[in-house]
Amino acid sequence: MTATVPPTPSDRPIPDPAGRVELPPGAALTDGRFVNDDLLPVPLARRRWTTYNFTALWVGMAHNIPSWLLASGLVALGMDWKQAVFTIALANVIVLAPMLLTGHAGPKYGIPFPVLARASFGLRGANLPAMIRAGVACAWFGIQTWIGGQGVFVLLGKLFGGWAEASRIGGQPWTLWVCFVLFWALELAIIHRGMETLRRFENWAAPFVIVGALVLLAWIAGKAGGLGPLLDQPSRLGWGADFWPVFFPSLMGMIAFWSTLSLNIPDFTRFGAGQRAQVWGQTLGLPTTMTLFALLSVFVTSGSQAVYGAPLWDPVALAAKTDNVFGLLFALVTVLVATISVNIAANVVSPAYDLANLAPRLISFRTGALITGVVGVLIMPWKLTETPELYIFTWLGLVGGLLGTVAGILIADYWLIRRTALDLPDLYRPGGRYWYTSGWNPRAVAAFLIGGVLAVGGSHSAPGKGPFPRDGLVPFLKPLADYGWAVGLTASLVVYAALMAGQRPTPPDGP
Repeated sequence: MTATVPPTPSDRPIPDPAGRVELPPGAALTDGRFVNDDLLPVPLARRRWTTYNFTALWVGMAHNIPSWLLASGLVALGMDWKQAVFTIALANVIVLAPMLLTGHAGPKYGIPFPVLARASFGLRGANLPAMIRAGVACAWFGIQTWIGGQGVFVLLGKLFGGWAEASRIGGQPWTLWVCFVLFWALELAIIHRGMETLRRFENWAAPFVIVGALVLLAWIAGKAGGLGPLLDQPSRLGWGADFWPVFFPSLMGMIAFWSTLSLNIPDFTRFGAGQRAQVWGQTLGLPTTMTLFALLSVFVTSGSQAVYGAPLWDPVALAAKTDNVFGLLFALVTVLVATISVNIAANVVSPAYDLANLAPRLISFRTGALITGVVGVLIMPWKLTETPELYIFTWLGLVGGLLGTVAGILIADYWLIRRTALDLPDLYRPGGRYWYTSGWNPRAVAAFLIGGVLAVGGSHSAPGKGPFPRDGLVPFLKPLADYGWAVGLTASLVVYAALMAGQRPTPPDGP
């Protein structure tokens, strides 16, 4: 490791009584390869997100159409509703742990995820995990935008009629393309106004979506005269030998649903008023919200089975059953708010910072958000959703395993190696303690490769359902494939901590 460049007096970090750190106004961080205004630490005066803000963020992100459909997927695998809700609740309690660990650096130093990654991967090496995270986010942005556009299309078609019979362009009605483009433009307009606008949007979006879900429950319960027979359906798996082979892969799948955010949560916590705000906000917001939403999904679907004779898991399809104009308009606004809320927070903020980290001179946060929006269209999300076995479950699942590997390295470096003590100026300065070898930390790369191979090396596909061999890329690793996120996180954490054990970092100047 190269020697630390002593900071000038004007570069010394400024602490506050709560242990938060900020740079002084005169800090000499001018290298445009690694610095721009969006990547610099958030000043203490602007770190004002409260417990409610973080709770509202998670409520807004968790209440979306894919979250609503999670329980249906587990029931389709043979679970009863109690097993499905239990699996979802446990998964979100588990994923909360790395969420809080990586989120700690946000309120303390005011830095986003790609800057935190510089401490372990190096100033240049941080682009490796950042671009992996950005790629996943761009894909999900396009998919969520397409899903949101489809929801608007279905509900407007119910209001005005004949939309599905419109002339087709590229195999889809032109009216669907219009809904998709308008939905896409609305998302970018909100994020273009910056993180403060996002905070205000999430503050009111969260309670609005909760009300929308409860209204849907009250409506279907009223039509059904109570909840239907779905709650009485027994598990096809039981709690014995048939249950556990389905439970553990399902648990990993539920964890993977938010594993992306466990990586880049500092992008949000950097605006936190303190550790208490982010810890309590996330604890109150994530596991409770996902569990409640799973319960609402099960109850509403149960009611739909009683009313229509078959369970309707898709809330858009269910809302379209009403002929009440006000109800349709309310459902339309709820779909808009719910999908925009999760898509901007989960899939635009991260790549915006990641792309800014790649070329700070050229790309600001807003420019990165616009690039994300363009890439999200270029990947043709309407194609991705046509073949989920290959594109969503294979490709995104593969990269999800790699994200767990990155999370293990970040946690090991920040908590085990550095004990949460970072040299704030050196995170932006070539030649400092995080420069390693030409801006790359070979030990982090080695841990990433080892953890990544263990996490995804056993990836396999059923014949005709994906690109991997039936027996896995590396056959003896096939048993690990269903546990990719946990395997990657654990392996990379252990390997990185072992490789860095002989590298005792000198304490940074200042607190």
